[in-house]
Amino acid sequence: MEINTQTQLCGLLGNPVEHSLSPAIHNAAFQKLGLNFVYLAFKVEDLEGAIRGIRALGNLRGFSVTIPHKVAVIPYLDEVEPTAGLIGSVNTIVVNKGKLTGYNTDASGALRALEHAGTSLRGEPVLLLGSGGAARAIAFALAMEGKIGKLTILGVDEKERQGLAKDLQARTPLKVEEGPIAEDTLRRGIAASRILLHCTPLGMYPKVQDTSVPAALLAPHLTVMDIVYNPLETRLLREAKTVGCRIIPGVDMFLYQAIAQFELWTGQTAPSDVMRAVLVARFT
Repeated sequence: MEINTQTQLCGLLGNPVEHSLSPAIHNAAFQKLGLNFVYLAFKVEDLEGAIRGIRALGNLRGFSVTIPHKVAVIPYLDEVEPTAGLIGSVNTIVVNKGKLTGYNTDASGALRALEHAGTSLRGEPVLLLGSGGAARAIAFALAMEGKIGKLTILGVDEKERQGLAKDLQARTPLKVEEGPIAEDTLRRGIAASRILLHCTPLGMYPKVQDTSVPAALLAPHLTVMDIVYNPLETRLLREAKTVGCRIIPGVDMFLYQAIAQFELWTGQTAPSDVMRAVLVARFT
């Protein structure tokens, strides 16, 4: 597609952005559907100035938002979708006739990854490892869906972990327990849960031998999703598969959050096969 005066611009707001896969994914999707869109990555140090620039320019359609701006961007938006508001974090902006609306597709992306894998959430107890931004998004998505039975949060940062549990209990009807990540809490949590969601950076490249869960504690009744997507199969997923667990790789959540962004910006069904192929090619 030729870039011209009608080209719609989407982009990434973050710092750093040099290693982002979003431009490759979204531009491949735009090209596949013949859409007159282009996606660029912007290293943003002055967030307020960047938002003023977005408001001042035409032909802008939407943006991904990444570290360190997911929370800081909220006061500069005109509206925030309810789930994103509860999470307190935005990873997607839609620009519509000068109005900026924030969404969190990390949340919906995680749910779509679970559902795509055939995982039933209805009444199921879930063990969530980690309490940072991604864990927060997934926890509120599960709570807003109202499907799971109970959520146990285990994390390293006590203040962050307890804060997430209190926010969930105050704002949703979900039953929540929390504690530190340790062998005894992992053993109890795994025994009492059907789904394990790993939302810490342990196991991410280059420290691919790290894992939050000793292999001896894993059990075949679990569905294990790891949001780390580089490598495609983390040590946690590899060991979970060995003991007979159903596994869901982090690339699935990354893919579905990008699909949701694409569809918010374009109003069209995303070519998921093309987007997945671009992702997988980067790690194989």
